[in-house]
Amino acid sequence: MRTRTTGARATGTVRRPAREPGGRPGASETFDVTVVLDYYAPYVSGLTEAARNTAEGLAARGWKVAVACARHDPTLPTHEVINGVQVFRAPVLARVSRGFLAPGLPLLTARLAARSALLHLHQPMPEAAFVAALRSSARLVTTYHIDAFLPDGPVNRLGMRVADAIARTAVRRADLVIVNSEDQARGSRIWPTIRRRPLRAIASPCVDRNGGTPRLRDGSGLHVGFMGRIAEDKGIDHLIRAFRGIDDPKARLLVAGDYETVAGGSNIAQLRAVAGDDARVRFLGLLRGETIKDFYASIDVFALPSVSESFGIVQVEAMMTGVPSVTTDLAGSRFPVQATGFGRLVPPRDPERLRRAILDMAQLPDAERQEGRRKAIELFGGEAFLDLHEESFGALIGRRPGGSAA
Repeated sequence: MRTRTTGARATGTVRRPAREPGGRPGASETFDVTVVLDYYAPYVSGLTEAARNTAEGLAARGWKVAVACARHDPTLPTHEVINGVQVFRAPVLARVSRGFLAPGLPLLTARLAARSALLHLHQPMPEAAFVAALRSSARLVTTYHIDAFLPDGPVNRLGMRVADAIARTAVRRADLVIVNSEDQARGSRIWPTIRRRPLRAIASPCVDRNGGTPRLRDGSGLHVGFMGRIAEDKGIDHLIRAFRGIDDPKARLLVAGDYETVAGGSNIAQLRAVAGDDARVRFLGLLRGETIKDFYASIDVFALPSVSESFGIVQVEAMMTGVPSVTTDLAGSRFPVQATGFGRLVPPRDPERLRRAILDMAQLPDAERQEGRRKAIELFGGEAFLDLHEESFGALIGRRPGGSAA
């Protein structure tokens, strides 16, 4: 197998306490953009990381950025500044399934909207319809990441219909809808509504994770990796079944991701049962900072076996380090593999096809890995995502790149 020690940039988080008590914006404070979503840093998910990287990137370019979110962890302050972004958190009254009740969040958003030029709403979000209705004079951009997903069942099917109705209401009010790819948008249950609004495809921000050391490797055998929320929609049980069909005592499956604070709960107990007594399967927990680089440097193939997915930032970051991705053939999730040609697509919930694709990608020559890495960086690396957001937002509110008013 392989090891890599190429160079890369490192990112950090600078946090300072609030100036204003009670989670309220200062009376005279105004913002270019207020970002609205349920969960924000330090919570980690693909949606949260996309929102955070965009918000912090704009702040670094001179935009005044606020975030309105829920106080998902009661130990978090109601207001703090993280990497130049002012984060305001509304209290959570109760938790329901994968979400919570935070009636103060739309009201907090309304206060911020009254002093913001633009609201950037991330969906799915249960409060999206209220947020859209309370936007005041602010222009509204919604990034529609994915259709809501709940495990199958009569109550959950009703819940998803309600979630779709809320999403449609917010999309109808939007001045611009952003999606990760046109493939994702066309595969959405609410595509008939999305297609009637101004639409722009901007791939999720992906961080260059090169430069790690393979310290998570355990021997010379095939190392397969997964990183993401440890939850049912990620299809990790199918990956474990696929891996256990590989008859190699030196092979390893590294499963990285949060299973302690997952919104809606984790299926870690089920996954441990599926893994059984196979000591080759390793659950690493949530990785942060340089350890993420070490994770990618330690694996030969990345697997994203999701049964619901819209893009898969983690698979792109793996590709950018020279690791091919095996992912499910779902609208949006398949786009990075199709765009780069660096990986394989398999049907969801098919461990046998998944196993064969992993073994196929394990044999990929180094020259093809380097070409796939180059294509992934070219298509998804750098700050192109930020340039497109800045251009799109600036066109709506009359603000040129660099901070001057048009």
